Amino acid sequence: MDSVNNTKMARNLLKNPNGEEMTDFWDLTENGGTQWCVEDMPGDCGHEFSNEAVTKFFSTSFELCLKRQTIDLVAEGYTPVDLDSQPAVTIEDWYCSRTDCGCMYQISVCLLDENKEVLQEYKPETVTIDPDTDDCSWRQVTHTFTDYGPGLRFISFEHGGKDTKYWNGWFGVRVTGSSVTIDI
Repeated sequence: MDSVNNTKMARNLLKNPNGEEMTDFWDLTENGGTQWCVEDMPGDCGHEFSNEAVTKFFSTSFELCLKRQTIDLVAEGYTPVDLDSQPAVTIEDWYCSRTDCGCMYQISVCLLDENKEVLQEYKPETVTIDPDTDDCSWRQVTHTFTDYGPGLRFISFEHGGKDTKYWNGWFGVRVTGSSVTIDI
């Protein structure tokens, strides 16, 4: 029984991580410029993705575009006892730039208690990609949360960015392949 439960619980807790359902399940916390867009892989001036099953990505514009999902872990089937044992929480995200325009990428993931107060946060420095000095191919971000204390009930996952040339359209950072998993 435990192995069946572990298999069930190891799933990606983010809904619509690749844009197959446009922007459904995402809160568009910043939707600047020409706003968020979903495009087919590889897109104009783009690169193929390492996983052929991923056929779409989200594109940002010339002003900041951020989108967020807040995952209710109890609603997803985790018990408070399981969560209070501080299981490892692993996040993954993929981002890239077009080959003709630079971009900025940012991510912020927070482990939250029942009052949505932050237990632990992962928020690296904003990344800037310049196509004159970078091949602009897909890059992976991963982070595993551990030792965050009892009380985990929600996870907030937010990412996005913009282009660096202020071009009308969708010339900013591209994101796909996002995931949040819990190791129980």
